[in-house]
Amino acid sequence: MFVLHGNVRDLVPLQKPDAMEFVPLEQFLSSALFGQRDLILQYDRGGLSFGSSATQADFRRALEGYDSFHGTTYAQGLPRNPDAVLNVLDNYLRLRIQDHKKIALILDFAETIAPAGDVSGMSAEDRNSLVILKRWARNPAFLSADLTICLIAENRIELNQGIVQNPGVSSIEIPLPDGEERLQFVRAQLKISALPEGSEVSDETLAKLGGGLKRVQLFSLIAHSLQNHQPLTLKFLSKRKKDLIESEAGGLLEFVQSRFDLSYVAGNDQAKRKLQDAAAAVRTGNTDVLPMGYVICGPVGTGKTFLTTCFAGEVGIPAVTLKNFRSMWQGVTEGNLERVLTLLKAMSPIAVIVDEADAQLGDRSSSGDSGVGSRVFAQIAQFMGNTEFRGKVIWFLLTSRPDLLPVDLKRQGRAEEHIALFYPETAEERLALLRAMQKKIGMPLLPDEIEKFFLQNSGTLSGADIEAVLIRSQLRSRLLKKKSVDTDDLKSTLEDFIPPYYPTEIDLQNLVAVLECTSRSLLPQKYRDLERSELIRQVHELLANARE
Repeated sequence: MFVLHGNVRDLVPLQKPDAMEFVPLEQFLSSALFGQRDLILQYDRGGLSFGSSATQADFRRALEGYDSFHGTTYAQGLPRNPDAVLNVLDNYLRLRIQDHKKIALILDFAETIAPAGDVSGMSAEDRNSLVILKRWARNPAFLSADLTICLIAENRIELNQGIVQNPGVSSIEIPLPDGEERLQFVRAQLKISALPEGSEVSDETLAKLGGGLKRVQLFSLIAHSLQNHQPLTLKFLSKRKKDLIESEAGGLLEFVQSRFDLSYVAGNDQAKRKLQDAAAAVRTGNTDVLPMGYVICGPVGTGKTFLTTCFAGEVGIPAVTLKNFRSMWQGVTEGNLERVLTLLKAMSPIAVIVDEADAQLGDRSSSGDSGVGSRVFAQIAQFMGNTEFRGKVIWFLLTSRPDLLPVDLKRQGRAEEHIALFYPETAEERLALLRAMQKKIGMPLLPDEIEKFFLQNSGTLSGADIEAVLIRSQLRSRLLKKKSVDTDDLKSTLEDFIPPYYPTEIDLQNLVAVLECTSRSLLPQKYRDLERSELIRQVHELLANARE
C-alpha cells in the first residue's frame, strides 16, 4: 500500500516509443506503471472504474455471486457509502488473489474515504473505511500476493494518520516540476505549435519564470496565448503566474511587487550594506555563503517591512509574504502549511517575508489547540533548518519583539542573521530619512530653508512619523491650491502632528533589539559598549513596570 501525495493533480511524463506524452497521474498508473497487471480498478466517492472491459465483466460476475450469497443487490448499483464499497472490494480482491491474479487498486481522493481526525470523533462510515484499509495494509495474503494499492491525496496531512504512519504503508511525495522538467514540457508543447509572433519569451525563459507552476498551468498559459493569438509577454506571464500561485496557495501567499530597491533606504547604513552584499551574492550565484534567514527587529516605525521589500526589489528574485494559514477546522492548518512549503520549494530562489513573526509562527509549547500550534511550529522549524535550501528560500522574520520569537527559529542554521533597526539620532540621519521618504512618496525635494526648518522641529520622529508629516503637508498644500509644499504647510503640520507616544514600549523594543542584534556594527554608538548584563537588567525592569 502506497500513499501518493503532493503534485498529484498534474500531468506526468510518459515515454512512448515515438514521443514523450504528458498524461494525468491516474492514466500513467493504469497504462504505464500497472499496464501489465491482470486487473486494474480505480475507486473514488464518485464511483468505480476499470482498466479494461474484461476487468469490468469479471467484477460484475463476482458481484452477482456476492449478491446471491449475501442477499444484496449491488450488481444493480454499488452503494454510495465508501465502507460498503471497500467491503465488496475486499471480497473481490481475496477471490482473485486465490486465482493468482496480478492486481492494482487505485483509491483517488483518499482523504474523503479515510479523512484525518481523532477516531472518537469520526462517523461510523469513516471508522469502517479506516479499519478496512488498515487491515489491507497488514494482511499476510495481500502482502504475499502481486497486489498494489495506491491511495492518492494532495495533502498527506488530510489523510488519516493511522494510515499514513502504518508500518505497512509507504508515502511517496510527487514534487512540482523542477527547471529541467519544466523546460522539457515547454519544448514538447512548442514543438506542436510555436508561440504567436511578438512573444517576448523563449522556451528557456518560460521554463525559468514558471518556477512553482504545474505542467498543467504552463499548458494553460501556452494554450491561452495560442487560442487568443496573443503574444506571450513578460508582463502577462508575471501577472498570470502571480494569480496562479496565489490561487494554488489558497490565498496563503501574496507576491510582493516592489518598485523600490535598497537605494530608497535612508539611515541604518550598515544594515543596508549587509543586505546589498546578500543581494550581490544571490545575483552571482554564491548562495552557499548566505544566511538561511534574517530576523529584522527594532521599534515600530523604523521601516522593517520597507527594508525587506526593498531587498526583494534589489535582488530580482520573487518575494512573497506568508499570510495567516491557521484555520479553525481540524487538520486544515497543517494542510495549508504543507501546501505553502511545497510551493516555496518549487519557486526557489525566493524570499519569504513573515510580518509580526512572533505572533504568526507560534512556538513549541503552544497549548489549548489540540497540539496544532506545536505541530505547525515543528513543520516550519524543520523546513527553515534544511540546509538544502540555503540561498534558495531566504526567510525574513519581522518583529518589534524578537525576545518573543522562539529560540528554535532564530538560532544559527535558521534565521541566523539578526539585523536591528533604530530611529535616526543625528541631523544627518534625519535629513537622509526625510529625502528618502520624499523619494518614496514621489514628492519633490524641499528647498534648503524648508529642510533646515524641518530638521530643527522634527525632534526624534521615526521614519513612519516623517512620512505621515509629509503626506499631511501635501494634503494641506493641495487643499489650499498651492503648486508645492512650502514652509507654512510644513510648519502647520508639524505643530499639529502628535506622534504616538508609548515610551515604555519603545524603550523595551529598543533594548531587546540591541540584545538580539548579531553584529556590533549595526548598533548605535551609545549601545555598543554597554554590558549585556546591564541591558538585561533594564529589560527586566521595563517588563516589570509594564506588568504593573
